[in-house]
Amino acid sequence: MASAPNPSFRLIPSRFPPIGLFDTVTTAADAQAVMELAGWTNDRLVADRLDRLPRSQWVYGRANASVIMATFLHAAPEGMRFNGPELGAWYASKEIETAAAEVGHHLRREALARNVPGMSRIYRTYSARLLGDEYRDILGLQAAQPDIYRSESYGAAQLFGEAVRAEGQAGILFDSLRRRSGTNIVAFIPPHITDVLQTDHYEISMEAKGRAIEVRRLSAP
Repeated sequence: MASAPNPSFRLIPSRFPPIGLFDTVTTAADAQAVMELAGWTNDRLVADRLDRLPRSQWVYGRANASVIMATFLHAAPEGMRFNGPELGAWYASKEIETAAAEVGHHLRREALARNVPGMSRIYRTYSARLLGDEYRDILGLQAAQPDIYRSESYGAAQLFGEAVRAEGQAGILFDSLRRRSGTNIVAFIPPHITDVLQTDHYEISMEAKGRAIEVRRLSAP
């Protein structure tokens, strides 16, 4: 077990504007009411994920609480590396360069899927401090645990990650497959994600058939 590096960085497309639903409410009941007013609980998938998240793990009443909650409740339909579709998780990187490499990889895949020569997108950065010292450390274990680190399939990794979550552990530290020596983190406990601050905006460009990533810092918020 290990502690997460602090701070860590997460990039989110700027086309998804931050909505402060949870930032000012003070009770779980108020948070529930806000979700109902916003229509979140009309979404069956979101409602099911909320049922899987104990009220003790709801985050509200602090800056960027909505950013945290949206990450867990608006999960990708197929899940991500260490979480299935049933409940999201907070993915971040130790280095901003690693975070850029990660989103650049997915931007390249999107360009290939759309059959376009390349893509460019603007992202905003969130820095955060991750509490707890119970992060499963699998850094440097790519050769020993190849199924978990497979780039073309998340099946084994999702089973592993959900088992770590079920054990009540804070998350997982793992190697980036997109940037040599880069470190990634997935956090499973929403209240452990603290001091979330929106910082710089970046324009990231990627060619579909290339590996070079162009990163241009735009501005502070």
